[in-house]
Amino acid sequence: MAVTKKNILFIMNNLQCGGAEKALLSLLQIFDYSTYNVDLLLFKKEGVFLNKLPNEVTLLEAPIAYSYFDMPIKKAIINCVKTKKWNVLINRILSVYVFKTEKNEAVKEQKLWKYIKCTFDNLPKKYDVSIGFLEKTPNYFCVCKTEAKLKIGWIHTNYSNMGMQAKYDEKYFKYLSFIATISSECVEDLKYVFPNHSNKIIEINNIVSSSLIDTMSFDKFETNLDFKHSIVTVGRLSFEKGLDLAIQACEILKNKGVVFHWYFIGEGSFRKNMEDLIKEKKLELQIKILGLKENPYPYIKNASIYAQTSRFEGKSIAIDEAKILRKPILVTNFSTAKDQIVAIDEAKILRKPILVTNFSTAKDQIENGVNGLIVAMNPQAIADGIQEMLLDKKLCDTFVDNLSNEKLDTQDEIMKLYNLIEKI
Repeated sequence: MAVTKKNILFIMNNLQCGGAEKALLSLLQIFDYSTYNVDLLLFKKEGVFLNKLPNEVTLLEAPIAYSYFDMPIKKAIINCVKTKKWNVLINRILSVYVFKTEKNEAVKEQKLWKYIKCTFDNLPKKYDVSIGFLEKTPNYFCVCKTEAKLKIGWIHTNYSNMGMQAKYDEKYFKYLSFIATISSECVEDLKYVFPNHSNKIIEINNIVSSSLIDTMSFDKFETNLDFKHSIVTVGRLSFEKGLDLAIQACEILKNKGVVFHWYFIGEGSFRKNMEDLIKEKKLELQIKILGLKENPYPYIKNASIYAQTSRFEGKSIAIDEAKILRKPILVTNFSTAKDQIVAIDEAKILRKPILVTNFSTAKDQIENGVNGLIVAMNPQAIADGIQEMLLDKKLCDTFVDNLSNEKLDTQDEIMKLYNLIEKI
């Protein structure tokens, strides 16, 4: 007798190269498709991970209306008139006030949902489980536009760091069956901000597959780069990643006569700021911004050090990946206050010597002086840590040896999700 499969829906903005996107891809690559049918709704069908989706995943059509909120107002009006999308036109015009007056990007996305939701149809299919895999819009869509027996929202960073309006999310969280987040610190922070929902907040760590990462690290990549005395950083190019601190540290290293190359993999709004600062400091020979790379693992594998200089962050997949590849890792120390958390897991995954600065989630990913190095969050400390790791081979070898003895694969975390699904 054939077993009836449960229908699962995941909702995400896109599949660009980010920690949450990478976590979703890793989860989908190991999902049990013999037991579950899986649909994926992306608001924009784009991203470097798009072609890596398993064949078993049904990719739904992206909501056309969403694109009108992701383009300049003049272009949106012209396109709406041409296509006679009058409802979209009205709500896009009404949203202009939010675009012009709200400077906080997180709050802006929250406020825009009021207009975006009016242009979205409810999904016609009924699901057993609907999962908004990212804070804000995916979670709101899960609540408002899907019909499911179980609704799960996901928060991929420390909530207090995000600058969002908790009162706004409170309206939607009460309709979620569970709220998943990625570390014990993030759980405690959510419970602190949303005490009324403490009983539905759960920890599910990001899925990391050691075998997949190790295999992909042997793929071909750019061979015209110099990886002797090299540092690699992977992530979104944004202010919170502390990339200006890294560039200032490079200036200190250069002035001290240290030979190195620092490669940044990623894209983001801070790229122009980085390029200007690199030019100002005359560091064009030492620093290269490589942009998005579909497979960053060969770069991490061949680097001397993996560095993460974030000001704050959720639990970092990139650090876990670096640990898996057994790379020495450096991270910065951000505040241990509830509203600040830094990403360190990815470097652990690649099993490389690691330099890490002291921060609230660092202790979960890096043990200072044992499997990586934690330094203060300032250019001088970063520079000193990088120099120490480049010059002290014995120290880095110790980090690598200790990383080799760690269990870094987190594929078992998917069982927590299966257990929630089976509660239906």
